[in-house]
Amino acid sequence: MSTVQSVPAFEISPHAGGHGLTLSESAARRLAKLAAEEGRPVLLRVAVDGGGCSGFQYRFELVGAAGPDDLRVEADGQAALVDPVSLPFLKGSEIAFVDDLAGAQFVVRNPNAASSCGCGVSFSI
Repeated sequence: MSTVQSVPAFEISPHAGGHGLTLSESAARRLAKLAAEEGRPVLLRVAVDGGGCSGFQYRFELVGAAGPDDLRVEADGQAALVDPVSLPFLKGSEIAFVDDLAGAQFVVRNPNAASSCGCGVSFSI
């Protein structure tokens, strides 16, 4: 008799290192510019919330310090933070900054997203 173990599709330990999250050069440059304008270091908090037109939505916030359980993703001396609840939805993603005709904003390039809305702020899995 064989047994099958059910493993959650999005189970990731924030301290295991297998998350594959990256912070792009464009995001690091923008964070450095914002820190210079603020006169203090800033961290980009990236979270996933329920809602939006596609089921989930990204939330971006500039903060001064990390929480005790946050995963820190660094590039070029700058950092983004992701909480343990949001981390499974962001596995393998790139956090970037784009400045195009639609506007200047931080974005998540998420390989887990089955679909997303036109503005790229909300997505479904």
